[in-house]
Amino acid sequence: MFDNLRRHGKEFGIVFGDLSVLSNSRLSLEASEYAREMGKYEQFHERMFHAYFTEVMDIGNAEILCNIASGCGLDPVNMMLALKDGCYKLRLDEARKEGLKIQLTGVPTFMINNKHKIVGAQPIKAFTDILDKIAKANI
Repeated sequence: MFDNLRRHGKEFGIVFGDLSVLSNSRLSLEASEYAREMGKYEQFHERMFHAYFTEVMDIGNAEILCNIASGCGLDPVNMMLALKDGCYKLRLDEARKEGLKIQLTGVPTFMINNKHKIVGAQPIKAFTDILDKIAKANI
């Protein structure tokens, strides 16, 4: 799997490190919701992916998440308080329930017209094929 990631990432200048441990990403998802509320989601998200996939950091570790937050201009102390309080657990639980309803099996998942699903990192042709099919059905 990682060899495939490296090969495809290279096309886009993305470097994948030698991952040997899969982090429990639940805490990082909660931290992402904190970043979203603070208006720094994109920056935090990008930095977190780089930390995990390139720098091979454990994004399930609260201290690492705080360092990432700080590097994005977020207050790591406030983020840690929000994580300890579980402020975002309900939001993530609701998102998980919604994923179960649509039979989400992988990420990313792209839903088109609440009917067509593209699962995983797919080539652009997968998208154009479905969009062409939808366009022909609507003629």
